[in-house]
Amino acid sequence: MATFQEMLQASFKSNDTEEWLDVHFTRPIGLVFALFWNKLGIHPNVITILSIFLGVGAAFMFYHTDLWHNVMGVILLMFANFCDSTDGQMARLTGKKTLVGRILDGFSGDVWFFAIYFALCLRMMPQFIPGTEVRWGVAIWVLAFVAGIFCHSPQASLADYYRQIHLFFLKGKEGSELDHSAQQLAIYESLPKEQWLARQFHMNYAAYCKNQEKRTPHFQQFFKTYQDLRNGEGEVMEQVLPDLPLVRDRFLEGSRPLMKYTNLLTFNTRAICLYITCLLNCPWAYFLFEIILLTVLYVHMHRRHELLSEQLCTELRGGK
Repeated sequence: MATFQEMLQASFKSNDTEEWLDVHFTRPIGLVFALFWNKLGIHPNVITILSIFLGVGAAFMFYHTDLWHNVMGVILLMFANFCDSTDGQMARLTGKKTLVGRILDGFSGDVWFFAIYFALCLRMMPQFIPGTEVRWGVAIWVLAFVAGIFCHSPQASLADYYRQIHLFFLKGKEGSELDHSAQQLAIYESLPKEQWLARQFHMNYAAYCKNQEKRTPHFQQFFKTYQDLRNGEGEVMEQVLPDLPLVRDRFLEGSRPLMKYTNLLTFNTRAICLYITCLLNCPWAYFLFEIILLTVLYVHMHRRHELLSEQLCTELRGGK
């Protein structure tokens, strides 16, 4: 029978893509929850739905300015994150991985932060802008909109995409959730009109994938060339090419240092900043943190990944 440590390791996506805080704190607790829920026969998707209620409850607590409510908000959001970790670990350990589960998992995080942003805006509206006698009013909604739509959403989306790309090259398709918009559209078109909910699901997921693909043109070129070579297709096969396993290793070598940026652009860093700014009653600083600091990290991560893809693609096509 596997030990707890062996099951914990098996529940990781990979050592490259796991954060230190997750490895030593979130995942062990999530595994305890996973073993408990699994013994009761509860499906991972049910736990994801539970996390949505916990995240919305955290948002309600963050609406208040007193310490007690904010501490409760921290606790509720931590438990929502434990549930989020639990459903993924259960899915990997039991094989109950579904596309619906992955999208539901991403949707839950969106609901948490939408509710939290909404609550923080209501909280901040009557407060004064620091150093002035002007209340935040509508301005805080504008700040939250910029932080959420133009910063948080694209940052988290691309960070997840780069993680899945890394997992694909590390573990292959079976160890990754890397999908393509054309594939999802094909599934959408193959479904009968009576299955309108499934069709809507795959159409929306195709749009999500398409958005990721549009932002990574050099990777798309490299990946197509790489896949053509693996499948024995394309004119480039006629050229003198490096060994494909070597290309894979070189991509992983270049991608691995970028995983620290994908980790910073996901949940933990945002949550810690949110906790601190809410407890100090300056949640406006959280929005500025997303707009300024995390955007700088996002731009750097994106630039380096695209340069890596462009370089390897050029070598493949040029036979160098």
